[in-house]
Amino acid sequence: MDPVTASIVIDAPRERVFDYLHDIANHPEFTDHYLVDWRLTRIDSVGEGAGARFRVKAPGVRFNWADVTFSEVQRPHRIVETGRAGKGNRIRTLGVYELTPASAGTTRVQFTLQTEPRMLSDRLMESFGARWWLRRKQTRALRRLRSIIELGEGRGERITVAGG
Repeated sequence: MDPVTASIVIDAPRERVFDYLHDIANHPEFTDHYLVDWRLTRIDSVGEGAGARFRVKAPGVRFNWADVTFSEVQRPHRIVETGRAGKGNRIRTLGVYELTPASAGTTRVQFTLQTEPRMLSDRLMESFGARWWLRRKQTRALRRLRSIIELGEGRGERITVAGG
């Protein structure tokens, strides 16, 4: 699927936004409206190598488990997460958070997600509205991220290691 991008401006310094985003245990707080049942893949949830597994609440999707791992963390402007999704984890995913300074001490956060389905059946499933659905969910997630960082509102539950 072609990359799906959503962006927003947050009234906070770039370092503060980065500090929040580079801890993957914080991600369920702003994505729990479409990504649920989060589990950390290691004890340390911060920085390169941190990862999580979760379910995607997408309509019509039977194999909805996915996982991501921070593969590149460049303080304070870029976080790259690689992962797998779908049946047998055969769909590769690449997500990139880019943080750029905006006017008057604000930060522009842009999230881009790209998938690489291997099978024709996976490509067909993505062609039936996946881009539109995903862009809508990502935009909502970034709005929730903004309210959490700016106002401390709408905080969800932080994840822990499975069983803890």
